[in-house]
Amino acid sequence: MIERYETPEINAIWKDQNRFQKWLDVELAVCKAWNEAGKIPDEDYRNIVDKASFSVQRIREIEEVTQHDVIAFVSSVAECIGESGRYVHLGLTSSDVIDTASSLLLKESMDAVLDALKVLHKTIGEKALEYKMTPCAGRTHGIHAEPTTFGLKMLNHYAEIGRDIERIIQTKKEIMVGGLSGAVGTYANCPPSIEARTCELLGLGVDPVSTQVIQRDRHARVVTDLAICGASLERLALEVRHLQRTEVLEASEPFKKGQKGSSAMPHKKNPILSERVCGMARLLRGYTVPAVENIALWHERDISHSSVERVMWPDVFHLILYMTKTMTKIISGIYVNKEKMKENIEITNGLLFSGRILITLVEREGISREEAYTIAQSNAMRCWNEKTPLLELLKNDPRIKKTSESELESLFDLEYYLKHIEEVFSRFPELTENSTIK
Repeated sequence: MIERYETPEINAIWKDQNRFQKWLDVELAVCKAWNEAGKIPDEDYRNIVDKASFSVQRIREIEEVTQHDVIAFVSSVAECIGESGRYVHLGLTSSDVIDTASSLLLKESMDAVLDALKVLHKTIGEKALEYKMTPCAGRTHGIHAEPTTFGLKMLNHYAEIGRDIERIIQTKKEIMVGGLSGAVGTYANCPPSIEARTCELLGLGVDPVSTQVIQRDRHARVVTDLAICGASLERLALEVRHLQRTEVLEASEPFKKGQKGSSAMPHKKNPILSERVCGMARLLRGYTVPAVENIALWHERDISHSSVERVMWPDVFHLILYMTKTMTKIISGIYVNKEKMKENIEITNGLLFSGRILITLVEREGISREEAYTIAQSNAMRCWNEKTPLLELLKNDPRIKKTSESELESLFDLEYYLKHIEEVFSRFPELTENSTIK
């Protein structure tokens, strides 16, 4: 990530100081478990707790010689403790510490993302309520279809982001496990009881069977769920981009005083934030491939996953958090042009109502659906090509014999299409005008 798009929350979590602190948290929890089991004397344990610390610079200096980051870390901590430092890392292998600590780092990162997603979720819900009954053209294939409301559009995104939140909550539970099973997962030097107590102290569950590493299907799920969430954000951003097009102009991103849209064209107001989100979604999806490929490691473990994760984990969280915050900025400040929505409904001279006309012709004229479709479509095509109002064409069509002009006029009533909007909103009881959206 280039610096401009980094997020301070994720920087704080994945910087070396916090990463090594999580390693130390694991080591100290293991020491406490060993002390409770009688393996580390009380005096030595107190000495470890009182003096255990590290220096990132010193770790780097030792690593230059050892070419092993965990050995460098353990050596740095032991130097601070003194003689009692010999008990640090007792019975452990490197991945016991790294993977258990990584679960803590991933939890912190997912919590930061969840906090931001909940803010976005609330913001979208508020817009859904505000524009619940604001009519606009619904589109399929980018073409006018039937009337809907802008609030219903927002409600659809509200529901989807809600599902993203639930998925990430479930995935967080799956990743919150530790593993201290040793070199090949046999607990030869560190019994399951020490693992269980250590994980309890750290607020983690126990991976029931690990092979030096915690298997990467768990971690792949984290990345894939974040990528799915990114796609949800992209879908919302893409909606804004379309609605901001000159020919549509039903909604647009906030445009600050002094902001410039183009170096050459002073009139431009471009959906740059939404485009940024769409581009970042592509990057985020790109990480799903290495995340899934990390699952297949040689036998009990290799380290082909390690280099990937050092880049991937901070980056995916920077991406998803930045995207989420950006979408919150867009939706909270979105400009909704109700008049343009009304104008766009009318621009096709009634074509949005062709579906209801088809149904009515079948019911009122007593003809087959195929015949009714032919009548409705032929008039719709004339409406397209001749720019003549569809209602006028229908009134003058000799094939329509039993449906009165007043009945035809009633088919162009917007309220018909909005009659169940309230019912759809009622499926989200937290979204009522008199309640606080959480």
